[in-house]
Amino acid sequence: MASQEKTQAQPFADIFDEDEAEKSFLLSKPTCLLILGKPGSGKKTLARKLAQVWKWIFIEALEVIQTNINEETEYGLKCQELLFKGQSISEELVTEMILKKLESPEVAHFGYILSGFPSLSEEYLTVPQQIEKIKNLKLKPDFLINIKCPDYDLCQRISGQRQHPDSGQVYQRDQWDSDIIEKHKKEKDQDEEENEEEQEEEEETAEDPLRMSKSLHQLVQRPEDILENAKERVGTYKDRMLHPLEDWMAEQDSEYLIELDGNQQPDDLFAAQNKANAAPDKNYLCCYCCFKKQDELFRALSSYKLLAPRYRWRRSRWGKACPVALKEGDIVMGSPDLAVSFLGRMYVLSSPQALKTFLLNPRPYLLPPMPLPPCKVLVFGPPFSGRTTICNLIAHNWKGEV
Repeated sequence: MASQEKTQAQPFADIFDEDEAEKSFLLSKPTCLLILGKPGSGKKTLARKLAQVWKWIFIEALEVIQTNINEETEYGLKCQELLFKGQSISEELVTEMILKKLESPEVAHFGYILSGFPSLSEEYLTVPQQIEKIKNLKLKPDFLINIKCPDYDLCQRISGQRQHPDSGQVYQRDQWDSDIIEKHKKEKDQDEEENEEEQEEEEETAEDPLRMSKSLHQLVQRPEDILENAKERVGTYKDRMLHPLEDWMAEQDSEYLIELDGNQQPDDLFAAQNKANAAPDKNYLCCYCCFKKQDELFRALSSYKLLAPRYRWRRSRWGKACPVALKEGDIVMGSPDLAVSFLGRMYVLSSPQALKTFLLNPRPYLLPPMPLPPCKVLVFGPPFSGRTTICNLIAHNWKGEV
């Protein structure tokens, strides 16, 4: 809202001006997505693929729990304590971790893709309350992706899943059922008799490590994948969640609501999602390039990964000064070893911590009020006029050197 009001106050601002274009980018909202669908419809698989390609932050309950445990955060330590006691992690704690992640600096810059929330469990919040939480987020989802699949097909797919106990990898029926594998192999042999070399290459790349290790007999069926339990989960979804979600999707602009066929393979769903141009305004973070010497930095970037023909990388307006330190009021020269590029300019950071902070979200360190470049002041006057006193006061207040 603030950016819109400022734009209206200055209607003659040159949108092609370099500084205005950079400011517009930094003020823009990152694209955010929410994936919906019945249990087992492939929400997590699609979300993970999209996050990997479009550089969104993937947010999902198990992913958030694992991240907090690995980073030993306050939430992660609570989860570890509960798991060591043999207790389950409460729905309230999981929801708090998800909402905390949605407010993180990296999400504020890259955007997110959310899967598995709202959840079927109403232990902490009902489904309408969870939907209301999403609507009230600071970064609301721009696109809703709904994966649709008939109940029968979905239950058959879920009941055909098997898990490897050691790796935790889940395999579909066509990946472990010997009859289906043999049938597909015969069809492939008939179709590719004309080109044996291509067939051999494809068989090598398509061969699953599980089959190579001959451990198909180790696969087990999880309790939630039993047909009766799968039907119960789908029925619970239709009773608790379907109607609130339908009301929410009815309010959504059809341009920002994408519906996909859940009977397609994950790769086909991913290709369909890309063709839908779900995020045409997706903001990209330029590649980070680190070099040992400043001159080497210029030589490499002058002809590598150009944004456009005849484009050349440039220093930032602060030169070698660290933008993170400047934002905090300190003038610290950065190290060429910690140089990164963003929006065509090079920024030199002063410490690994400053580099990590800048990479998570550079926007706060570049947006107005922008930190000023290092300032040099000359104080002169006749003898005994107080020059030294004034210099010391200026240096004390503005952290300068006399």
